[in-house]
Amino acid sequence: MELLRVLPDHTRHRAAELYWEAFGRKLGPALAPPDRGTAFLAAHLHADRAVAVMAGETLVAVAGYQHGGRALLGGGAPDVLRAYGPVRGLPRVALLAVLERHAAPGELVMDGICVDPALRGQGIGGLLLDEIGAVARDLGHTRIRLDVIDANPRARALYERHGFVAGHTEHTPYLRRLLGFGAVTTMRRKVGP
Repeated sequence: MELLRVLPDHTRHRAAELYWEAFGRKLGPALAPPDRGTAFLAAHLHADRAVAVMAGETLVAVAGYQHGGRALLGGGAPDVLRAYGPVRGLPRVALLAVLERHAAPGELVMDGICVDPALRGQGIGGLLLDEIGAVARDLGHTRIRLDVIDANPRARALYERHGFVAGHTEHTPYLRRLLGFGAVTTMRRKVGP
């Protein structure tokens, strides 16, 4: 397996599929149906905001991050409106706005982590988190922040094993039926030397 700090161009669609598999329940109401949502994600990825794990020519895992006002997952309101039209697009823009996060000074915000389901439990997620830490250090950040939903305890356990500490939990019962989760916990980890 090879670790890269950029998403190879030929893997854009695979990266979108991995993101949809990991976050489809959350992204679905805004970007469904799945084939259209993955096409939208693939078209709006910023390849230079990723850490990727390749097995030969196949992308098996990816972690995204925000830096300099850009994240791995791109596509703003105008892109959504162009893709879905104004009538169907406006509610989608509103849903995506609920999910948007912004970095504080000195903070690298993670933009999701996805591992091929067949390869989970083999340490690839930890490898991605370690490399995100190195990226944060190289970019001059002092901490990493991510948000984890209550419906994903396995991810939270991974983050805790890698030094992330839970902070504020925002309870969002109004989103449970629509997006599949009822609380979001912010977790942070200091960036080591």
